[in-house]
Amino acid sequence: MSTVPAAEPVTDTHLHLWDVDRLDHPWLRGLPRLDRTHDVTEAAPAVPATRSIMMQADCRPDQALDEVAWVEEQTELGRGLGIDLVGMVAYAPLEDAGLARHLDALAERPLVVGIRRPLQGQPPSLLRSEELLGGLRLLGERGLAFDVCITADQLPAATELVRAAPGTTVVLDHLGKPPLRAPERVRQWLEDLRRLAELPQVVCKLSGLGAELDPGRPADEQVPWYLQQALELFGAERCLVGSDWPVSAAISWDRWLQLVGDALTGASPQERTAVLTGTAARVYRWER
Repeated sequence: MSTVPAAEPVTDTHLHLWDVDRLDHPWLRGLPRLDRTHDVTEAAPAVPATRSIMMQADCRPDQALDEVAWVEEQTELGRGLGIDLVGMVAYAPLEDAGLARHLDALAERPLVVGIRRPLQGQPPSLLRSEELLGGLRLLGERGLAFDVCITADQLPAATELVRAAPGTTVVLDHLGKPPLRAPERVRQWLEDLRRLAELPQVVCKLSGLGAELDPGRPADEQVPWYLQQALELFGAERCLVGSDWPVSAAISWDRWLQLVGDALTGASPQERTAVLTGTAARVYRWER
């Protein structure tokens, strides 16, 4: 069995932090486990990565710049707690006419290394819109990667969107949220993922399966096959690892790294480094 040694550098590319007293996150309502503040004081012992990239936590769009300011405060606090926040993937309204101005404002914030506009649950018309495509292309012109957060059924539409923006690096969050609870749909997910993996500007984030688990089965019976499929389709040089903490806390960070390490059995040292930190450095440009 291959695991990730404690001393091996790892970049967590998908750490969520939020303060429910500072910002409004409507999606948290009705989720009592998550609907409270999760900040660096809690994240430091729970997700002890070598370095971390904060993922926007889907607060109200009008608070997006306030979220960046709050994360900057967390970065300062984290240094004293042993958590090194090296970047943030911030929200931007890709389909909005004011996108360029929003990106100009983000350009003044050195912590911002990428953009996410969650597409999960959005109507198919948005993924097919010229406005969204134009925004995605603009990110490429600005040298910003785009994290695409979708569900398995949205993979075909996302593939066509990304195909039309070859100059933009795209990070597929959570393996496209495969249907772990609906095994009859797994074959379609794999076929759709294969088509997306054919696009060279796409990388795959090994993350988020803790939130997709079938609660009636152990994680060890569910996760390995999906990780292996992603690594086979994208190759180690186009994969990176993320905790999705605290959303996917059903699988601890240590256990997640063990599962990723097991999936990397037989990989070269260079391939391991790519998955654990190298791809993140290239895509999010935190080594600047």
